[in-house]
Amino acid sequence: MSTPRIRLASSGPEFSRITLGLWRLADWAMTPQQRLRFIEQALESGITTTDHADIYGNYQCEQLFGEALALAPQLRHKIEIVSKCGIKLVSDQRPAHQLQYYDTSREHIIASAENSLRNMRIDYLDLLLIHRPDPLMNADEMAEAFQHLQQSGKVKYFGVSNFTPSQFELLASRFPLVTNQVELSALHLPPLHDGTLDQCQRLGIAPMIWSALAGGRLLQDDSERGLRVSAALKVIADQLDVSISTVAIAWILRHPSKPVVLTGTGRIAAVREAVAACSINLSREQWFSVWCASAGKNVD
Repeated sequence: MSTPRIRLASSGPEFSRITLGLWRLADWAMTPQQRLRFIEQALESGITTTDHADIYGNYQCEQLFGEALALAPQLRHKIEIVSKCGIKLVSDQRPAHQLQYYDTSREHIIASAENSLRNMRIDYLDLLLIHRPDPLMNADEMAEAFQHLQQSGKVKYFGVSNFTPSQFELLASRFPLVTNQVELSALHLPPLHDGTLDQCQRLGIAPMIWSALAGGRLLQDDSERGLRVSAALKVIADQLDVSISTVAIAWILRHPSKPVVLTGTGRIAAVREAVAACSINLSREQWFSVWCASAGKNVD
C-alpha cells in the first residue's frame, strides 16, 4: 500500500498525499540511526514529503533530522523538505529573544531559511511556509525575501500556514503561493466554512492539513461531542474493517480541495494507517455522518 502524489498548484511542487510531520521528533527519543530508519520506512510507503519548522522541538528538530539524513545523503533527492518560519520563541536556544512574537521581516525570513538549511545539512528547501499570519506583515518586503531565496536557489516554492483567505490573498498578490497549511479534523471544522478551502479550490491549490486527528483527541476525547464523533467514525471503521484513525484521515482526503495530510506520530504503524486512508473513498452519507456528529446537528 502506497500513498499517491499530488501537485500542490499548477506550477507548484509534487508531494505525497500523506506527509511525514516531524514537529515531535525531539520527543521520540530516537538515535540518528532510528530516525533514518523511520524516514526509510515512510519512503517504503510512498511518503516522500517531510514537514518541519525552525521552532519545532525548541529549535532542535531540524538538527535531529539533519543528523539522520547525513547518514544517507542520497535520500535527499528522493524526498521533499518543507519548513516554516516567522515565530520567535523565548528559548534557551535563542537567548536574545525576550518575548514570543511574530517576525516576517525580510531579514528574519532569509536568516531563518538559511539556518534551516544549515541545521538539516541540505542545499535547498522544496517549500518554505510563513508559520503564522503576522499583523505587521509587509507583503512587499516578504515578497522581496521570497524572491531573494528563490533566485539564490535556496528555496524552490513558498506558501503560508494558518492564514485566513484575505491574508492569503494579500501575500499572493505580491508573490505566487502554492499552499496554505491549516488545522482541520472531525473536531475542527472552521476551514470547511470560513472560505479557506473554498479559496484553495478556486485557485487550484492543495491545502496541507495539520492536526488531522485533533492532536490525538479523536481517539480519547470523552466530551459529549468527542464521543459522538468517535462513535460515527467507529461505525465507518467497522464497515470498512480499518482503524478509526484511517477513517478520520480519509474523511479529510474526501474534500474536493485535494488536501495533503500531515502525520504527527513516531510510530510507523500509525503512519501506515494514514497511508491506508488514501485507498478509501467515503460516500457522501458516510462523510456527512461524521460532520453531523461533530456539528451536533443535521444539515438544514
